[in-house]
Amino acid sequence: MAWSPRIDRVAPFRVMSLLETAQAREAAGHDVIHLEVGEPDFPTPALVVAAGQAALARGHTRYSPAAGLPALREAIAGHYAEHFGAEVDPRRILVTPGASGALLLASQLLAGPGDRVLMADPNYPCNRHFMALAGAEVDAVPVGPASGWQLDAGLVEAHWRDTTRLAMLATPSNPTGHMLDRARLATVAGSVAARGGHLLVDEIYQGLCYDLEPLSVASITPDAFVVNSFSKYFGMTGWRLGWLLAPEAAVEPLTRLAQNVFLAASTPAQHAALAAFTPECREILEARRSELARRRDALLAALAPLGLAPSLPPQGAFYLWLDISRYSDDSEAFCRRLLEEEAVAITPGIDFALVGGERHVRIAFTTGVERLEEAVSRLERFLARR
Repeated sequence: MAWSPRIDRVAPFRVMSLLETAQAREAAGHDVIHLEVGEPDFPTPALVVAAGQAALARGHTRYSPAAGLPALREAIAGHYAEHFGAEVDPRRILVTPGASGALLLASQLLAGPGDRVLMADPNYPCNRHFMALAGAEVDAVPVGPASGWQLDAGLVEAHWRDTTRLAMLATPSNPTGHMLDRARLATVAGSVAARGGHLLVDEIYQGLCYDLEPLSVASITPDAFVVNSFSKYFGMTGWRLGWLLAPEAAVEPLTRLAQNVFLAASTPAQHAALAAFTPECREILEARRSELARRRDALLAALAPLGLAPSLPPQGAFYLWLDISRYSDDSEAFCRRLLEEEAVAITPGIDFALVGGERHVRIAFTTGVERLEEAVSRLERFLARR
């Protein structure tokens, strides 16, 4: 049977296959340490769960407006003002089914056949795939320690073409956890604007920063498109809720797209998310951020004797991007053997990097310090046999 040729532009997300294998081993009685999926072991804050339950009890189960509940859009705008010094009109915010819904809207509006899109390599693979499904060509620019694992203004200038329409950043990034500070982010925004292009910034891990202050491009320019999510900092992965902040001129066509593509985000989830902005919930979320910083530091310390700690520690998110080239040039085989022999699940770099992915792996520090240290002990035992 013939499918649309668009599907051939979407590569498999190998971590999901590896997760399935890990879960099967777990079901068979193995003590698997899960460091593969970007989902910490914290539950959704009880305040948020209670707000969702109350919304259901009150019968808030009908469609919301396509762009989201006005109260939630106002709460998100207040979040930008309070924590990032950015004055954002709530009308510029569209609430979406997860950050994926926001990426879908942005890609359909900003990219099409004949357009080129700049983004860093490594990067979250779905960012490439959404642009490819829109018909655009992605120029994945290899980055490394020299640019702080980010697409900077010099790389934008070097790789911009006549047909480049869009540059996409992720800060903090998945899989490396590295960030652009205010000065560098402003320089990139200026470089893109000078070329008449659009800037799309993935800020999904925005609240999870450890060495730099959390930052939004919305405090630098009103012209950027910003993708964010309730999944990572707010701990609401399964609620499938995100948002897109857009320039004023883009709101109407984006709303039209939302009306046709998904009608609206989940109404109970939106009511639940209102509780995420309360001071009580903020206190819980900040305590979790501190715990993730402790996990990061413990994992870095445990990996250092193995020569695997990255030269530039991640400043945000909850991942380490490790160079395993001294042990393997096949990251997928490396990860599968580690799972089979030592019951430690990590992610092959080929999911994220078109260049060098076979020499890297991603570790998510999404479980407690004791389990992380046990995982490194198992990894050390595994490496000793290679």
